[in-house]
Formats: sequence, structure tokens, C-alpha cells
Amino acid sequence: MPVKALFLLDPGAREEIYGARQQLALARRCDLICPPLHGSTWRSAPVCASDAEAIFTGWGMVMADEEFLAAFPRLKILFFGAGSIRHFTTNAMWERGVRITTATKENAESVAEYTLAQILLGLKQVHPLALAFREHVAPSYREKAAGNFGSTVGLISLGAIGQRVARWLQHFKHRVIAYDPYVSAKNAAELGVELVDLDTVFSRSDLVSCHAPLLDATNGLLREEHFSRLKPGAVFLNTARGAVVNEPDLCRVLANRPDLFAFLDVTWPEPPAADSPLRTLKNVLLTPHIAGCVGRECERMGAFMVSEFDRYVAGQHLLGEVTRERAALLA
Repeated sequence: MPVKALFLLDPGAREEIYGARQQLALARRCDLICPPLHGSTWRSAPVCASDAEAIFTGWGMVMADEEFLAAFPRLKILFFGAGSIRHFTTNAMWERGVRITTATKENAESVAEYTLAQILLGLKQVHPLALAFREHVAPSYREKAAGNFGSTVGLISLGAIGQRVARWLQHFKHRVIAYDPYVSAKNAAELGVELVDLDTVFSRSDLVSCHAPLLDATNGLLREEHFSRLKPGAVFLNTARGAVVNEPDLCRVLANRPDLFAFLDVTWPEPPAADSPLRTLKNVLLTPHIAGCVGRECERMGAFMVSEFDRYVAGQHLLGEVTRERAALLA
């Protein structure tokens, strides 16, 4: 008998992540027992929805609490076609034994691509120079930009994204240093990375790229004492979580150090408050949380969920499965 399944996510997200091709592929593989559901309709779903063993979801997934679990008593697995699961997983879900597999690795690929692009551009001071030229200022770029060959890039965290970035940077002859208390010197060496403490990441790097997950231990981790250590002309890049950074401290340092530049794809809150200095500082470039999958990139997450479903049906190891213990360390 085919697995009984349904979709539960924002309608727009369903089209972005799964699209016509992946929805057709799933329709051929399982029994989609009711029309797609979303946050406003799952409580009034047809009775047959309670037979779902698998739910395909993504952005717009609702909290998997006791009420949700009671509505889907036969649920065994969630296929989450996106990245972070922190906003909807609960102790009740883990205790019920509901499995979850995610497209975190696929989303990480997009974040790593974005990060690499910003590193290469950042070390040539592309954005501050472009802003200066727009204001009819011709800075002495040959003295200011570090350039890419032989420059030092500091990575904060060597998770899925940090590891990808570290490997790619080897092709551009960067020196890569990193801070990650959970990574061994042996594993870092295999990546071509030198492990150092957090202060050293900031004092030695021409560009610092943050990939730390938001945990109790990392909330407000990066403070004035760290940003003040940055070299003249250095760049700070954050594609992780805005709350990892103490933003008032960062703003204070940037206001006093116009030689520095910050690329921020994430902030806290998001977007920044209307009166946030991040909106007016000339040495800040804000982007609206676009490092992860956007546009056609989202299809790679849906395709991965289809392949994970095939592995699930075949009783194989799921490449994106997240355990309760692992979830506690993820962004």
C-alpha cells in the first residue's frame, strides 16, 4: 500500500519548494489523501487527513505540539523542505517518536554560494567603493582593499555552511582560520583550516564570516571587544542569525571605525527597527535574508525531499534526518 501523505505549508512555499515537477513526482509515489493544507486550514481538514503517515512541509509549518499531534495520530515522519526547524519542533513531537528530515544541506549550499560571492567581493571592497563612487568620491582603493590572494578569512563555526566555504576558499589561495569549540584539530586540518580562539579570528582576519547557530551560548556572542580587534579595512559578514551579534556594540564600532565594513544578511529584529543605526551607517550593507534558497534554488530542496521519501520507503538511511540531540545544536 502506498504511504498516505499530505502537504502542509504556505501555498506560496509549496509552489516554490515543490513546484509542479516535484508535486507530480510525489503524487506518483504516495497517496496524497487530501488537498494541500496550510496554517489556517489544518484544523478544519477532512477527516481522512488524520490517516497521514507523512507530511511534506516547508516554510509555514505549524507548531508540532499536542494539538497538532492529536490531529495526525498516525504521523510518523515530517519531510521539511527548508532549513531551520527550531520554530516548530516540540518535546511532544520528539517524545511521540515522529521523525524529521530536512533540506538543510541543500539550503546550506545556497548560503555558502552567497557567502563565497560576498567574500570575494568584500576583500576587493567592491560595495564600499561602489557607494563612494556613487557619491562622487574616489577613494584610494589600492591602499585600502586587501584583495583575495593570500588574504586571511576567519570563519565563526564550521557547520555545514562553514565547511563548504572553507573548502571553496582553498581554490582562491586564502588562508582560512576558524573558531568552533565543537570541531577537532584533526577535522579542521582536513578542511585546510587553522583553529584559533574567537579574539584571534577578529584580530588576524581580513574578513570575518559568521555561521554560528543561535543557541543560548551564542546569543550576543559577538561584542564590541571583538569588532574593535578588526584590522584596518577589514570586513564583517553575517549570514547566520542576527541575535548572535550584539548589534548596539557593532554599530558603535562601525560609527567609530569608518574603515570597517559590514555585510549583514540577517539582523535582530528582522528587519531592523526603523531608527536602527544599521539603516544609516555608510559602512553597512543590508540584504533581506536572501543568502538561503531563493527563486529556482528552492527547487533543489523539494527535489531532495522526493529523494528522501524514496529512501524512507526503501528503509534506507535518510541523509537529512535530524535527531533530537542534533536539533539542539542547529540554528
